[in-house]
Amino acid sequence: MKISIFDKAGAFAENKDVARDIRALEILPALEKGEEVVLDFDRVDAATQSFIHALISDVIRKHGGSALDRLAFKSCNDTVKKIISIVADYMQDGLGPPSGGSR
Repeated sequence: MKISIFDKAGAFAENKDVARDIRALEILPALEKGEEVVLDFDRVDAATQSFIHALISDVIRKHGGSALDRLAFKSCNDTVKKIISIVADYMQDGLGPPSGGSR
C-alpha cells in the first residue's frame, strides 16, 4: 500500500490528527493484513516531530521494531529523514533490550 503524505497533509506535515488518522485507518490495518506500507513524502518540504511521532510511534509500540521492516519511507528530503530517524530511534530505545540479550 502506498500513502501520499502530501495528498493528506500538504507540503508542511504538522497536523497530528491527520497523522493519527493515517496511522489508524491505513497503516495499522495494512500491517495487520501483512502488507508493506510505503509512506511517500514526495513534495513534502518539512514535517514536525510530533506529526512523525503520531504517524509511526504507535505502530512501533504495537508491532515492535520489526514494523520498520514493513514500512518504507520514500522521497524524503534530509530534514524529513532526520526527524523520522529521531522518532524511530527513540521508539526502539523505549522498547527495551531484545529478549534473550542485553544492551
